[in-house]
Amino acid sequence: MDIFASPTIRAYSRAAGIIAAGAGIGCILFFLLLPTLIVLPMSLSETDYIEFPPQGLTLKWYSAYFNDPDWMAATWFSLKIALATTATATVTGTMAALGIVRGSLPFRSTLQALALGPMIVPHIILGVALYLAFAPLRLTGSFFGFLVAHTVLAVPYVIITVTASLQRFDPTLELAALNCGANRLQAFFLVVLPNIVPGVAAAAVFAFLASFDEATVAFFISDIGGKTIGRKMFEDIDFNLTPVIAAVSTVLVATSLLLMGTVHLLNARKPHS
Repeated sequence: MDIFASPTIRAYSRAAGIIAAGAGIGCILFFLLLPTLIVLPMSLSETDYIEFPPQGLTLKWYSAYFNDPDWMAATWFSLKIALATTATATVTGTMAALGIVRGSLPFRSTLQALALGPMIVPHIILGVALYLAFAPLRLTGSFFGFLVAHTVLAVPYVIITVTASLQRFDPTLELAALNCGANRLQAFFLVVLPNIVPGVAAAAVFAFLASFDEATVAFFISDIGGKTIGRKMFEDIDFNLTPVIAAVSTVLVATSLLLMGTVHLLNARKPHS
């Protein structure tokens, strides 16, 4: 008699398989999150060096971060670049996504692959290339130089996100608007854009994070005057490793979680066409 032919045994086996798979996925997720989770307690350490577990709890490293002129200058510089990059990358990436999804461009697949190229090419290679291009033009360390570099890096995230939104949008709604007398521009701003706004907003958040968290390219195109928070963290890790690094990392993680939560809420409130 085959005991596995019994419905009860099959049900128990299926449940055991689901539990084992869930436990395995949970272990993998915990392993991936562990480095991020231990940063928070390390940022509260009372000692002048990074240790885990901390011997005492204090907020003095957060105070040191917010009261340090160099850290604040790097943070504001990164914030200004990230906001400007969000605007330029969102507009550029949305127009590119419209061309890819709605346009009749020749070699559309090739153009899409080229547009996503900066996401595939290692950032260290892009950093070297941008340094060689920017140095003769004296764009290293400048706001405009960072804006161009970070826009190139952020546009692929916008293209992917907005393309997915456009592919889910019902094109008959736009055709209905055109049949009712609207021109292409009116149909886009009055019908298409309101339906893909959650996707565009999510793309803007991804563009902001891609710029604000970027460190590799910044390492090549920074200078003494123009220094991002990523470059500042690299420098302090090399020459002044204190729990301030953990405090800054915790602030960045909290910012990322806040923005990702915003993306989730925007997608949850997506208007139904």
